[in-house]
Amino acid sequence: MSELKLLGIAGSLRTRSTNKGLLRAAQSLLPADTVLELADLSDIPFYNADVTTPPPSVQRVFSQLAQADGLLLACPEYNYSMAPALKNILDWASREPDNRLLAGKAVAIMGAGGGMGTSRAQYHLRQVCVFLDLHPLNKPEFFANAFTGGFDDQGNLIDETLREALRNQLQALAVWVRQLQK
Repeated sequence: MSELKLLGIAGSLRTRSTNKGLLRAAQSLLPADTVLELADLSDIPFYNADVTTPPPSVQRVFSQLAQADGLLLACPEYNYSMAPALKNILDWASREPDNRLLAGKAVAIMGAGGGMGTSRAQYHLRQVCVFLDLHPLNKPEFFANAFTGGFDDQGNLIDETLREALRNQLQALAVWVRQLQK
């Protein structure tokens, strides 16, 4: 069985983000024969259709997307919807010819936030996935409350129940990626 390459993208730009913490935790919980590279969105400019050649920072993420077999999106919730940094990189990637960077790829969505754990933002992101021809993993879903002790002050996931739920989502994502590759 060949190695699966996943790309993790956090919609938050904060260093101590709990959503970045979820991706860091995911790197230690991956199934065998799976690697997770993390994208850095901190220097990605706003999408602008007048810019005909994507800047180097965007091209860097495009290269990561092109090499990825599947995606793991850590989706914060801002004002009942997804964070602009996550939507922005998806907008950039969607403008590439034939949607070659996203179309047909498996994606798992997770998030840490307030009381409902980014559920509203995740449902908005699923709507975007339809247009982009991404194939979201339906179950298990992953929602974490970022304010009830599951994360340390650096944004790292420390709750064992949440770690196990994340492990389960990663295992299901690996199966989903391989299923879609057949």
